[in-house]
Amino acid sequence: MSPKLPVWAYSLPTALLLMAPFDILASLAMDIYLPIVPAMPGILGTSPVIVQLTLSLYMVMLGLGQIIFGPISDRVGRRPVLISGAFLFAAASFCLAASSTAAPFVALHFLQAVGASAAMVATFATVRDVYADRPESMVIYSLFSSMLAFVPAVGPIAGALLADSFGWRSIFVTLGVLAVLAVLHALLRWHETRPVAATMSRRSFLPVLRSLAFWTYTLGFSAAMGTFFVFFSTAPRALIDRAGYSELEFSVAFATAAVVMIITTRFAKRFVARWGNAGSLTRGMVMLLLGAGLLSIGQMFGIPSFATFIVPMWVMAIGIVFTVSVTANGALEKFGDIAGSAVALHFCVQSLIVSIGGTLVVIRLQGDTAWPLATFSSIMALVVLIARGWLNYRIRPRV
Repeated sequence: MSPKLPVWAYSLPTALLLMAPFDILASLAMDIYLPIVPAMPGILGTSPVIVQLTLSLYMVMLGLGQIIFGPISDRVGRRPVLISGAFLFAAASFCLAASSTAAPFVALHFLQAVGASAAMVATFATVRDVYADRPESMVIYSLFSSMLAFVPAVGPIAGALLADSFGWRSIFVTLGVLAVLAVLHALLRWHETRPVAATMSRRSFLPVLRSLAFWTYTLGFSAAMGTFFVFFSTAPRALIDRAGYSELEFSVAFATAAVVMIITTRFAKRFVARWGNAGSLTRGMVMLLLGAGLLSIGQMFGIPSFATFIVPMWVMAIGIVFTVSVTANGALEKFGDIAGSAVALHFCVQSLIVSIGGTLVVIRLQGDTAWPLATFSSIMALVVLIARGWLNYRIRPRV
């Protein structure tokens, strides 16, 4: 007999108000920081490479947290992991606001990511505990996705306005205050939901790692998310330093790419249903290649601008949506019996590829140009298309 799960007596809006802030803050901590990225080397007395490291470490920790904090929350409970992570996120945010040299700033940004990862994992574990067999689950996941889609659109604008009005430190103070408010709310109302008789799974990752479909679709996910990672790693320097945009002008231009993704998401379902997983992945990669080609042409014949840097990203944004709409299903389709482990591995592998590969192209190529973005996207898209062709060959019926 399966253990009985605690039932939250909260209405859906109340539950969302309780859970959503932790997921949103994990993403907002990266996006709200973007407008001041070009200024941070001067502020901290360091190089752009070190500032890029703060973005990369944050991405790495969000992925690793899937396989670190998931098992911990299974052992000690969702509530302790969530509360501890949120307090760490808040404390690190306030300390970031007080830092003035590079080494503490990098370390604190990593600790902020540790806290964000713990809170985010505990949040989704709670959603699974409470709503796994209830119709509200689809509504919650859909609303979470919609809210997160808006964060890249509004986060940089909010960061630019805060920095312009109150200085760069106000960005991290704001994150800390928001985290404190969220955790105080959780202390009062977040009840433990871990199944009382939960057992720790010892299933091996090897069947997942041996799957060509898992790697094909996980690489596709990496190509899509890595494209956006390299975009927000290079866009501030390309548009603020090279093109002369103000922090607010950059934030508005950056937000248009997020808006394209939001609009595409609205209509993607009908296309995905028509094309299937394989067709959607292929079309997503083709859009990344097309955008990379447009970026390369623009870079060869001019400097970064709205037309040569942002508009090609609109094309790539459409490809990102088509891709991420099917990668989880394609990668995890055959692993329903170890779904939790497979999901954790899917996100962990993706975050490592994105952070390591994305960081390398930003550092090795000119980080204030379109070359890192065009290079990463085109190489990853070609790798995925080759893997997709090999997968198609492997599963094709033999005559």
